[in-house]
Amino acid sequence: MIAMQYSFTLPADYDMSIIGRRIRDKGPLLDGFPNLGFKAYLKARKSEFGSRENLYAPFYLWQTPEGVSDFLCGPGFEALTGAFGWPQVKTWIVWQAEISPDIAAAKFATCDIQQTESYAPLIDLRGANSAEADADMATGALASVSGFEPTTWTRIRFKLWREVPEIGEHTRAYRVGHLSLARP
Repeated sequence: MIAMQYSFTLPADYDMSIIGRRIRDKGPLLDGFPNLGFKAYLKARKSEFGSRENLYAPFYLWQTPEGVSDFLCGPGFEALTGAFGWPQVKTWIVWQAEISPDIAAAKFATCDIQQTESYAPLIDLRGANSAEADADMATGALASVSGFEPTTWTRIRFKLWREVPEIGEHTRAYRVGHLSLARP
């Protein structure tokens, strides 16, 4: 599996209802997209949840690399880049992905991206992150994804929630505008 996210920082006075309409109109187009685990259409308003910026920052969980490739080479991504510009697309190799059958009830998301120390024991980090994903589900998360990226050596912890969770100092929080899911 591959986790993927890109983000667009919007002007401080940007009318975020435009993003809300875009999500309502475009979100269902990815429902059932081949090889998609889920896509969370995320937005954050400046000052909400401690955000310093207005953001549109979709997060994806892909089942296969072909899904990523088909999406990025497809008309939906082409239209997105035509509207907002060419983003830096971040990807992570998934260590653990736990998904509740109630995932469709997600209204909020949190994301932590951490730097991995040089020569850190990756097997231990993977084990700890996998255990944390299990623990997240026990504390009410509807999805928990952990992974790593070995070019910049970052790790990700992404979670979906029904209610606003406790938000840490270095945690990005978002509202979920739509959730596209894989076909059953």
